[in-house]
Amino acid sequence: MSDEQAPSTDHEAPEGASSRGTWDGPSGPIHYTAEAGWTVLRKADEPIAELFSASYLVEGEGRPVTFVFNGGPGASSAYLHMGAVGPKRVDMPADGSLPTMPPRLVTNEASWLPFTDLVFIDPIGTGFSRIIRKDDDKEKERAGDPKQFFGIQRDLESIVEFMGRWLSDRDRWGAPVFIAGESYGGYRVGRLARMAQEAGGIGLNGAILISPALEVTPLAPTDYDMTGWIDTLPVMALSAAHHGRSRVFGPDDDAATVMAEAERFATGDYAMFLTRGAAMPDVDRLEVLNRQADLLGLPLSLIDRAEGRIPIRRFARELLLDERKVVGLYDATVAVTDPFPDRETFLGPDPTLSGANAAFTTAVNRMLRTEIGVDTNREYMVLSYEVNTEWKVDTPNHAFAPTQGATDDFRYGMALNPHMRAFITHGRHDLVTPYFASDRLRNLMRLDQDMESRLTVEHFDGGHMFYAREESRVAFTAAIEAFVAEALTAD
Repeated sequence: MSDEQAPSTDHEAPEGASSRGTWDGPSGPIHYTAEAGWTVLRKADEPIAELFSASYLVEGEGRPVTFVFNGGPGASSAYLHMGAVGPKRVDMPADGSLPTMPPRLVTNEASWLPFTDLVFIDPIGTGFSRIIRKDDDKEKERAGDPKQFFGIQRDLESIVEFMGRWLSDRDRWGAPVFIAGESYGGYRVGRLARMAQEAGGIGLNGAILISPALEVTPLAPTDYDMTGWIDTLPVMALSAAHHGRSRVFGPDDDAATVMAEAERFATGDYAMFLTRGAAMPDVDRLEVLNRQADLLGLPLSLIDRAEGRIPIRRFARELLLDERKVVGLYDATVAVTDPFPDRETFLGPDPTLSGANAAFTTAVNRMLRTEIGVDTNREYMVLSYEVNTEWKVDTPNHAFAPTQGATDDFRYGMALNPHMRAFITHGRHDLVTPYFASDRLRNLMRLDQDMESRLTVEHFDGGHMFYAREESRVAFTAAIEAFVAEALTAD
């Protein structure tokens, strides 16, 4: 995977830290060791980066290990670490709304620690992970582009390299291995389902994709394609019903009923309308647009003018426009006041992602620096916009080829390992990575009976970080615990 040769002695990673802790959740107490530190990544025997990780380990034979990461690109693992999976979490209100500052750290009653060891990975440029800057010209030439990790291929390779190193350093090659990633981290999981096994030699027992973006192209739909518009319509319809703006369903209507009708319309009349365009007779066109307007709770004039293509940012601002409210892109059940109602475009914060940043930054710093004892003057980058804006497609492609999706590698990994299981999940109110995108892709994967039996798809109330809601977090962990148990007993 890497160009690493014999380890160099000219660079040592910063000193890490470890501590003992006790998880006192419903099935506790469970005593664990927390370890946090850096792994030096090398190229041509030259140290080029320091990758930071935090591990929670419980003594016991046969314990599986789960490698966990978020997405972005440019996001650290803090969201899953301190929001859903780790032994402690941000103390969020039960409905998932933002906590008061500074947020408290509390026992995560829904931690995965009772059934798996946990390793949280911060990709290079996020968390405490950093590129090693070179002073010598020859060192620079050997090491190559200092931002090489800000790209699809090298990012994946670095994660596989780290996983192998972690298993070797702790003599854990005999442990069952799971990988879990959120958002672009779900894209990583899809690609790693193949790369980790085929190129890294790391056999996987399970892959967990949380609010994944399996395919990149539908995330930026245009006037000339269909899938992105189809994928977001059911979420918009569900959100309109939640806020009492749908002219078809109300807030008390069952979510499954709303989703089923919106999905039927999105893949039926609406898909035909998007395909036919001007070839569709006016009477049929108007019927489709009327139905869409009623489901989405928007004016027919707006739907007509947009030719049925409503971007998620437009929907977020228009749904509650008369109340001067904007709904969240990452959780459309949440609404905040538009601070600039007179501006043509929305310039305010996303009510979930932007608002939660301070809470997760505070929490992860307290966990790493105070609870575990990491001593560093580095800033912990929860979300690096430098990484995000510098991100590039670094795999050889024809100039006109679209960015490689993860679905093919995911299918390949499922075929490569007939014992590996997979779990795909979304928050039902997430406009950014809509649940129906994964549902649609699952229906296009041509799964045979065996592969289909190894794939679980289950969605929960809430948005992109649906685990911020207590009920969804507890249900999600129960589903993953059952998933891991089933994967460990697979023939």
